[in-house]
Amino acid sequence: MNALKMLCVLACGALLQGASPGHAEGTFDMPAGAHFNQDKLAKITTFFRNEVATGKIAGANVLIQQHGKPVYHETFGVQDVESKTPITDQTIFRLSSLTKLITSVVAMQLLQDGKFRLDDPIAKYIPAFADVKVGVEKKAEDGSKRLELVPPIRPITILDLLRHTSGITYGFYGDSLVRKAYAAANIYAGDFTLAEFVERIAKLPLHNQPGELWQYGHSTDVLGRIMEIVSGKSLFEIEKEKLLDPLGMTNTGFFVTEPERLKLLAQPVPNDSDFRVGRAYRTEVRQKWESATGGMVSTMADFSRFAQMLLNGGSFEGKTYLNPQTFELMATDHIGKDSGVDRDYYYFPGDGFGMGLGFAVRTDPGNAKPPPPGSLGELKWDGAAGCYVVIDRKQDLFFVVLEQTPTERQRVQRTLKQLVYEALEN
Repeated sequence: MNALKMLCVLACGALLQGASPGHAEGTFDMPAGAHFNQDKLAKITTFFRNEVATGKIAGANVLIQQHGKPVYHETFGVQDVESKTPITDQTIFRLSSLTKLITSVVAMQLLQDGKFRLDDPIAKYIPAFADVKVGVEKKAEDGSKRLELVPPIRPITILDLLRHTSGITYGFYGDSLVRKAYAAANIYAGDFTLAEFVERIAKLPLHNQPGELWQYGHSTDVLGRIMEIVSGKSLFEIEKEKLLDPLGMTNTGFFVTEPERLKLLAQPVPNDSDFRVGRAYRTEVRQKWESATGGMVSTMADFSRFAQMLLNGGSFEGKTYLNPQTFELMATDHIGKDSGVDRDYYYFPGDGFGMGLGFAVRTDPGNAKPPPPGSLGELKWDGAAGCYVVIDRKQDLFFVVLEQTPTERQRVQRTLKQLVYEALEN
């Protein structure tokens, strides 16, 4: 069976069978319906107060919600250390890569509307990708490396974009020759549209053959451009129409330029202001590019509605955004055994996680002893600015932390998750 047919079989199988979290051998889930110990939840408060008091973060907003109701919701610190304005549910945070979740959900809405298929070659919509080449590193006798460009063994598909197996990468981490080519191409120069940006990406070599390796990068930007093409609208327009407005996410978008909204924009502490994404964030300046991979901002008031919709399996307050089959397709691992997809050092979902269509999916306990807390089937993602969401359908809960702290985020996220699950009791 060739790789493309195998991907289609995986997709169809997910539609027919759905995900079944919490029933794999070696499960380490707590019993469904576990509730929270309030005294143990207080440790979260202690932890975040110390983070603020010691100057590691300016502030944070933390929400744990179970059975549709908050069980813990606290704000800490300030929006920025200069104004000293306290953080609230209306404070605006840069989502960074949590943007990918929103883009992917709207893409799946368009998929269920029949606007495209998972096995569609992306060149069907963006002809420039018909000529894309794969960069293969070759070593000379003197030890130097050169990049040889070879044809792809198969076309990049929309499924590849959603599960990050297109070969499209980023140029701000790693030292491969393709990543260096991205960095040298200066792809963020000037004021450009999403359409123009994707044309720049199409001129660069792929990091690997399509379907061969999980590779984080601008795949979701290309997906966003296809969404524009099939809808005849800008990315933000289609997102507002299909998701943001119906869901009541009125403060979620790409830019914060209005004076009153600028007063609500959270900032990291001054010595932790480099988001390390290869470009300067220009949230406060309106530009043409609506970055589908990392350009959105939101508030807890907005993002909690989005998270609850995902926890509900695609519905919220009586409205269906993703039908059950579409949601399970998103929430199923697409890069596991027999998929042909490899993982390297830069496999960001991490040990014990596979990849669904837009977010990581927990598939096993992983190699850590003891394994990290959580449930099989857990959905998660985070962003370079520090924001983080976990959806645990087995426990009917989600938790979100919104913060702006590029260097402290991973430590904070690990600690928060540990404290959340330590507070769960039968």
